[in-house]
Amino acid sequence: MISKRNFIKSLLVTATLPLTVKAKSIVDELRGEWTREEFDDFWLKIRNDYKLKPDYINLENGYYSMMSEPVLEAYLKDIRMINLEASYYMRTVQYDNKQKSKERLAELLGCAKEELIITRNTTESLDTVISSFDWKAGDEAVMAEQDYGSMLDMFKQQAKRYGMVNKIISLPLNPITDEEIVDLYAKAITPKTKLLMICHMINITGHILPVKKICDMAHSKGVEVMVDGAHSVAHIDFKISDLNCDYYGSSLHKWLGVPLGVGILYVRKEKIKQAWPLYGEFGFADDDIRKLNHTGTIPVATDIALNHAIDYHNSIGIKRKEERLRFLQNYWTSKVRDVKKIYLNTPQDQKRCCGIANVGIEGVAPADLAKILLSKYKIWTVAINSAGVKGVRITPHLFTTTAELDTFVKALKEIAA
Repeated sequence: MISKRNFIKSLLVTATLPLTVKAKSIVDELRGEWTREEFDDFWLKIRNDYKLKPDYINLENGYYSMMSEPVLEAYLKDIRMINLEASYYMRTVQYDNKQKSKERLAELLGCAKEELIITRNTTESLDTVISSFDWKAGDEAVMAEQDYGSMLDMFKQQAKRYGMVNKIISLPLNPITDEEIVDLYAKAITPKTKLLMICHMINITGHILPVKKICDMAHSKGVEVMVDGAHSVAHIDFKISDLNCDYYGSSLHKWLGVPLGVGILYVRKEKIKQAWPLYGEFGFADDDIRKLNHTGTIPVATDIALNHAIDYHNSIGIKRKEERLRFLQNYWTSKVRDVKKIYLNTPQDQKRCCGIANVGIEGVAPADLAKILLSKYKIWTVAINSAGVKGVRITPHLFTTTAELDTFVKALKEIAA
C-alpha cells in the first residue's frame, strides 16, 4: 500500500483515468488517520473536479447540486451518442440501460431491484404514492408542517377530492430525544389513520428524523409510512432496507450529482399490488413496480449518467462524504451559535443533522438577509420563511472550503452587529 502522502499526489494522475479505475484506487487507499495537510489536500482535489463560478460563494447546493466535471463530460458524450443513434437507441438498448442503472441504484440504496423505479424527482415519486391510496371520506393521513410543500399540496388535493382528513403536527427545532419526535407522531394517529408521511432529512432545517423508530411505532398501530428522502441519498450513510418504511422517494440531482430530473421511488414488495399508477400503464402485472413508471418519452441519457455519478460518488465513499458535509456544517455553526442576535434553526446535536443548516438574525427578514449576503458579500443562499422557520438555508458541498465558510461567518457577525 502506498503512503497516504504519495496517494494524495497520485490523485492528480488518477483524475484522468476512467471513473471506475479512479473509484477503486481511492476506496482502496483511504485508510487510517490523516494529517490536516493530507485532509485539506484531498478535498482541494475534489474541489478541482468542479467548475465553479467566481461571481459568488455557492452555499445553496440543496436545490440542485452540480455535476462534477468528470461526470458532466461523460454525460455529454452519452447525449451525443444517443443523438447520433436516435430512434435506433430508443428501440434497442434504452430499457436495458435503464434496468442496469436501476440495479446499481438498488445496490447503492440497499433494496431489491424489484422494489425500485427511476423517476424524475421526489415530488413525482411521493405524489404517485399519495394518489394511489383508495381514500374514503374520514380517512386520515398524518404529516408535519415542515414537510415539503408539493407533497402537502397533494394531500390537500386528496382531501378536497375525497373528503379525507390531513392531521398536521409541528416538529421541534432542537429535540433532545428520539422519543420526543416519535411521540408527536404517535399521538396524532387514530384508528382512521391510513398513512404517515415523514421526512428523512427536513429540507428547510436539515433535521434528520429517527425514521426506523417512527416506522416501527406506526406499523405497530397498523399504519403505513412514506418517507421523503429528497436530501438523504448520497448525503448520509443508510440503507432503505434498514428503515422499515413502506415507501421512499428521493431526488438524485441534489446530492448524488446527476443531471436535473432524476429521482427514485421505492415501494415495499407487498405494497406494490395495491398501488395505482399516476399515469395509465397496463403492460405489467399488478405486483410489478414497473407499472408505476410510465411517464412517456424521457431524456434517456440521464439513465446512463447515473452510472457515472455512482462511480464518482463511490470514489469518495459515502462515509467520508457524510463526515465531510457534517464537518463543514459544524465548522460554521459552532462559530455563530452563541453570537448575540444570531439564531440557528437546526438541531445542536450533530447526530440529528449533517450538511444542511438554517440560520437567522434577529430583526432581519429572511429575504432581506439573503439579499444582503448576495449583494454585499457575494454569498448565494436561499431564504426560508415558513413552518415557523425564519432564516436562510445553508448547504455547502464537497467543494466548499473552510475559507469560504469563514467569509460567511464574518458576514453574519457583521450583519448581526
